[in-house]
Amino acid sequence: MEATTFARAPMIAITALRVLVGWHFLYEGLSKLTAPSWTAAGYLKQARGPLAEQFRWLTTRPDLLASADLITMWVLTIVGVCLMLGLFTRLASVIGIGFLLMFYLAAPPWIGYFYAIPSEGSYLLVNKNLVELAALVVILLTGSGRFAGLDRILHRLIRRSPRLAAA
Repeated sequence: MEATTFARAPMIAITALRVLVGWHFLYEGLSKLTAPSWTAAGYLKQARGPLAEQFRWLTTRPDLLASADLITMWVLTIVGVCLMLGLFTRLASVIGIGFLLMFYLAAPPWIGYFYAIPSEGSYLLVNKNLVELAALVVILLTGSGRFAGLDRILHRLIRRSPRLAAA
């Protein structure tokens, strides 16, 4: 995919959006990494969406739950850092979209679904996960890392190196 060309002002706004979403991912990851007793078990046990059985089954396997906890903590952190720096922005966006889709499907804000853990920002079909997912789609499609980020430097280095460009 080539970087999309937009006027400067929209790209500044999209870059700011990328940094803000990155901050949220980074904060969520670090808060989980630094909380010694954090686990996704409570979230997964209350799953009500289309994949509820799979999410609840995961909590019955301590080994898989421990792996899911580690993956969640580290992926949130790494995606956050990459988005904030504009490094591997499209890959980070795709991974972030995948995670947010799983979070949305685990606890969708649909009519008739009630959860023991209160959710913030849930409005019928839309919740914060869906809004942030849409923001990541915009970031993915616009290539804001090439506008302002380390992707810009990497892209220039790859373009200048004939050996890397051929690969």
